[in-house]
Amino acid sequence: MGALGVRWIHGSPSAKHNADPDIQVHHYDEHTVILRQNKAIDYEAPFMFLLFGETRAVLVDTGATASAEWFPLRRVVDEVIGRWLAVHPRDGYGLLVLHTHGHGDHVAGDGQFAGRPGTEVVGAGRAEAWAYFGFDADPGRVATVDLGGRVLECFAAPGHHEAAVVFHDPATGLLLTGDTVYPGRLYVEDWDAFRATIDRLIAFAGTRPVSHVLGCHIEMTSEPGVDYPIRTTYQPDEPPLEMTVADLRAIRAAIDEIGDRPGRHPYPRFVICR
Repeated sequence: MGALGVRWIHGSPSAKHNADPDIQVHHYDEHTVILRQNKAIDYEAPFMFLLFGETRAVLVDTGATASAEWFPLRRVVDEVIGRWLAVHPRDGYGLLVLHTHGHGDHVAGDGQFAGRPGTEVVGAGRAEAWAYFGFDADPGRVATVDLGGRVLECFAAPGHHEAAVVFHDPATGLLLTGDTVYPGRLYVEDWDAFRATIDRLIAFAGTRPVSHVLGCHIEMTSEPGVDYPIRTTYQPDEPPLEMTVADLRAIRAAIDEIGDRPGRHPYPRFVICR
């Protein structure tokens, strides 16, 4: 298991005096990197994931800001890849860009990778993403993405977004859940699909090693059931990013408890909004 005892950049009392990097780079292990966007650039402060295989790397999500001047994602990714290749030299190393779903704070940086040599960017909309994984023909399949010696398992996870995808990395046990599961407000677009996705996550985790459940945001405070207000740019009291399979079960129990009631439903580690 890699290292996650990290203090994430979480904004500043004054954006004018912000001294954090535009993008925080955390090496979970030698071949797995977690990135977080600075809240002074965009309050969403999404997390992104860069995983290295023998023949190519995958970048999961591209953040909330298109401008390379304000949000230099490609430069940072190129620097991280360059350092990795200096230790693991090889020719023709590729980059694949995938997404957890198609909301703007997860796809805005796609354009920075246009024209990058050896790079494939797969669109995040349902038509393109699901065709790439084969979910259009079989929504229930577990697709695989081969990075060379490291194969990710991927499956459709609608509910928050119609084209949502979950990624499991058997090499680390990380389960990347996008905005479907994270310590924050779980916005549900399709209640029945969300319930089915949580059921599938629990069943999947029962047959695979899962070290951490990692979503793409932190919105809760360390006080159970209390989240930061929307558009908060300073979150000094954040809980950890990582969640557990037990949290998946807690979400499923909350779904049953909420039933057909719309509205905002706070629980200790998350808030369900439907």
